[in-house]
Amino acid sequence: MLRAHQRVSLNEIPDVCVVNTCSVTDAADHKDRQTINQLHRKYPDAIIIVTGCYAQLQPEQISKIPGVDYVLGQNEKYDIPALIDEVEMRRGEKMQEGKIRVAAIREVDDFHGVHSADDRTRCFIKVQDGCNYFCTYCTIPYARGKSRNPKIEDVIKDAQVALDQGAKELIITGVNIGDFGRSTSEQFIDLLRAFDLLNGDYRVRISSCEPNLLTDEIIDFVANSKHFAPHFHIPLQSGSNEVLAIMKRRYTRELFAERVQHIRKVMPHAFIGVDCMVGVRGETQECWEDYLSFIKELDVSQLHVFTYSERANTRMLELDLYVVPKAERQRRSKILHEVSEKKTRDFYARHLGRKSVVLWESKKEGDQMSGFTDNYIKVYGPYKKEKINTFEDILL
Repeated sequence: MLRAHQRVSLNEIPDVCVVNTCSVTDAADHKDRQTINQLHRKYPDAIIIVTGCYAQLQPEQISKIPGVDYVLGQNEKYDIPALIDEVEMRRGEKMQEGKIRVAAIREVDDFHGVHSADDRTRCFIKVQDGCNYFCTYCTIPYARGKSRNPKIEDVIKDAQVALDQGAKELIITGVNIGDFGRSTSEQFIDLLRAFDLLNGDYRVRISSCEPNLLTDEIIDFVANSKHFAPHFHIPLQSGSNEVLAIMKRRYTRELFAERVQHIRKVMPHAFIGVDCMVGVRGETQECWEDYLSFIKELDVSQLHVFTYSERANTRMLELDLYVVPKAERQRRSKILHEVSEKKTRDFYARHLGRKSVVLWESKKEGDQMSGFTDNYIKVYGPYKKEKINTFEDILL
């Protein structure tokens, strides 16, 4: 029988700690290990369950970390509720080294739909999982499996439940959401149309979409929809066509620029976030300068910068190419962060004096509260409890 359980705050002493890991970079793996070690030191009697991408890729490595009791892959993490029953039996008899429970981790092939509330205002709706792209630098297809998704009708049921429970903002998430429909013979644009027909006072954001899948039809739909926010997050990864080819990306920088230009044409005030990677193998000084020149001219709002790190079992390691020294990777990363800060300041400045709508959130910061406009500008105002989870017209 499953015992009652509840989430506790960081100041309380938990019976169980669940670490849902990321493995997108070596730095992510390092942070995962740090988190596990910190939890074990702080809560030595707690059962520690490690799951997620790092657990899927490196279960034996994780099992050697002191304090870890269970290692579960992407499929197996849905067994966590059943493990709670074992907690009371095992408290006071923590497993010794060599007796760690490592699940028989198999290839990821299931889809588990979920909607996850964050704050009182927003809810993340998972619509897709996995990826079929196998970019040369990336481990995600190995950690998350092939691209797959539920039917539109099932996603919409989850979304309507979230709205009925009080959410005001829905975020469509997944690993490669533009690939939605691969396993159900549906299309991403049809999913978006269905989201626009939900019942309630709400808005919707698209979390991230590959540029080759972000069609003009989708952009035009968002521009004219009743509920979709003028907010896009688009992975670029490199502004050099030579490096994009090395990465096995499915677009050129010219196509990327066309997408940005079309968004600006139909939604001049849209927020456009961009994923950028620096220091990959083959990014020569000439490629880097080409990349930097391109990104400086691109009319986007913010850069999300990743520094390349070698990942085991990726095809990039098989390529005999120029290896960017780590110090140079960090230097290039710093430059792109500076470019990003300037772009964000310029984006905010363009909106001063413009009317907008903010959705106020519950977090109190001193005597202030904060919220985001539809185009993702964070604003602050005097804290008023009655405003939490409400829309308000404002002047920026």
